[in-house]
Amino acid sequence: MTLFDLIDSAGGGAFDALAERLRAEKRYPELFELRTMAVRSRLGLPLLVTQSPSGLAPDAQREYDEACLGAAREVGEMYLADGDIPRAWPYFRAIGEPEPVARAIEHETAREGIEAVLQIAYYEGANPRKGLELILAHHGICRAITCFDHYPSEDGRAESLRMLVDTLYGELAANLRRAIERHEGAAPEGSVRELIAGRDWLFGEYAYYVDTSHVGSVLRHALDAEDPATLERAVELTEYGKRLSHNFQFKGDAPFEDLFTDSGLYLEALLGRRQEEAIAHFRAKLDGYEGIAAAVGAEALVRLLVRLDRPAEAIPIARQHLTGMPASQLRCPPVAVLCQMAGDAAQLAEVSREAGDPVGYLAARLSQNVIDTSTSN
Repeated sequence: MTLFDLIDSAGGGAFDALAERLRAEKRYPELFELRTMAVRSRLGLPLLVTQSPSGLAPDAQREYDEACLGAAREVGEMYLADGDIPRAWPYFRAIGEPEPVARAIEHETAREGIEAVLQIAYYEGANPRKGLELILAHHGICRAITCFDHYPSEDGRAESLRMLVDTLYGELAANLRRAIERHEGAAPEGSVRELIAGRDWLFGEYAYYVDTSHVGSVLRHALDAEDPATLERAVELTEYGKRLSHNFQFKGDAPFEDLFTDSGLYLEALLGRRQEEAIAHFRAKLDGYEGIAAAVGAEALVRLLVRLDRPAEAIPIARQHLTGMPASQLRCPPVAVLCQMAGDAAQLAEVSREAGDPVGYLAARLSQNVIDTSTSN
């Protein structure tokens, strides 16, 4: 029986009968249209969509919206049941419910034809952590590093950074073991630090074991890591980098011009080692900067001090080098927030006056218990 014959013979059950056939034949977009037509029919609206209905009574609008949401979920779930994430995604995205697609992406593996899923997972933010994992598996670390530069959200970022560091570290350790096996006849176990210890012969003039630009890029991101294991592996990457010949000692951006030495010291401070040395080092570098380099160097030092729970020491640095910069452009807490973190209401009042910020000034005065707002509206 054709669908048209089915409709003619079903009478009042035409909606249900047609829906059953459309589901069976996997004609899901038409099923969506059918579901929305059904609610328009119940509400006495034009059956074919020309535009979203307006002027409905609240109960009618709620019924219409819920029916459309339900139809989108139904069709999206059927596409997911068929393993078709790219066709399911527009329905769940339209109703602001990415979770079913994110869960489906968790079960994906690198394969031919994965690009559409990568686009949804990473670039459209359905499951960026898994998306980066798939990019690593399908395209390799070079592409993954490039993608991480534009990570779409904070969701899963820390785990994705750990994945990048672990992958590069693993590649380096494996390549070092192979080189040692060729030279010594056996492949030892151990960390990168242990593998390079006492083996100066590994570091000839043109010897390297992973792309040095990859090491630099990963270290730049690792400065934001909080996981101790990730930080420790990043430190070992700097120890490897410092052993490379001059041919691979590339200059970094301020304040990490000596990429491996500066990054290593910063990372060690984050691990609770050499903290005073690191603060003094980056403070001394800051004294020699001007212009953009001074602002970037100040941001790095402020971030370090905040991470070490020393915001009071960051306040004068921020006031000297970062005053007037919009908070949206800073890569560290603005000076007013530093004052709040340090519990320095007097200095918060001062910087708020200087910045012409009455809201910040009120916050300071409230913190000082100078103003009683208990009776205000």
